[in-house]
Amino acid sequence: MFAGGCFWGVQGVFEHVQGVTKAVSGYTGGAASTAQYETVSGGETGHAESVQITFDPAKVSYGKLLQIYFSVAHNPTELNRQGPDRGTQYRSTIFPANAEQARVARGYIEQLNRANTFGKPLATTIEPMKAFYPAEGYHQDYLTLHPTQPYIAINDLPKVENLKRLFPANYRATPVLVGAATASR
Repeated sequence: MFAGGCFWGVQGVFEHVQGVTKAVSGYTGGAASTAQYETVSGGETGHAESVQITFDPAKVSYGKLLQIYFSVAHNPTELNRQGPDRGTQYRSTIFPANAEQARVARGYIEQLNRANTFGKPLATTIEPMKAFYPAEGYHQDYLTLHPTQPYIAINDLPKVENLKRLFPANYRATPVLVGAATASR
């Protein structure tokens, strides 16, 4: 699971990655009782807006997902914010599924910091895996369903274009969508 600002853009990017079979927007880090948008938006729940990614490791590696996460899905140097969104619910955080993913993510962050890739230290944290709560249905596939919405057009569509430009071998034009009904739209 990756958190990096508003889940619309993170989900939208990963839905376009070859080998990703599912990318679901949701909440991670807090209690089940507070896992709803109106409550999480207050920034006091411990939740981060996150995306649970299911992928085929024969088609895309966890390392490649990390590379895409750090390169195009969000700005990993911003602490508790992304673009116009502010608060701990927009933090840059990785919730690894196991010890190996945690080790790889830690090593990748250390490598980026040593190389001073972003000109300043990363704000990205690695938090223990906690329960994932899918977001409300209207948040799923939001980028695909609302491409002309100003927030999406300004903040998130450029991320998908950067994915296409920087990772052409990993880009797929037709996104894998959460909602079966949305696939026909």
